[in-house]
Amino acid sequence: MLEVGTKAPEFSLPDQNGEVHNLSDYRGKKVVLYFYPKDMTAGCTSQACSFGELYPQFQEKGAVVLGVSKDTVASHKRFEEKHGLPFTLLSDPELAVIEAYDVMVESTTKTGKTTRRLVRSTYLIDEEGTIVRAFGKVKAKDNAAQMLGELD
Repeated sequence: MLEVGTKAPEFSLPDQNGEVHNLSDYRGKKVVLYFYPKDMTAGCTSQACSFGELYPQFQEKGAVVLGVSKDTVASHKRFEEKHGLPFTLLSDPELAVIEAYDVMVESTTKTGKTTRRLVRSTYLIDEEGTIVRAFGKVKAKDNAAQMLGELD
């Protein structure tokens, strides 16, 4: 995880509609940037739907929600449509942003093989682009409410 107080790494990623988003596009707004392992899985769906349900409250507090995974633009589009998600999903198949935000860890499988996997993590970035909160190993179903509380 990146440390609180550091400048959030700039990025440029396509969303579920193929439109490119840069972190700098959101200067002047708080950004909830959450990283999740995979579209359409139980935990990730629970997390995304929770953010979707609370999205109007995030907007009221002047914050945007951006979800990031290594899934493709097409996968994100299906995920958005199936669950009616009202916020932006960013596609990072090359893992450039996922690596820049330090949310990958090495783990060992039951067979002894070492792999790298994404850890469900969330950052709160302030209006100037500085990380003000950083949470690793977040609980999927509680993450949206937790982050909404951090905006107070």
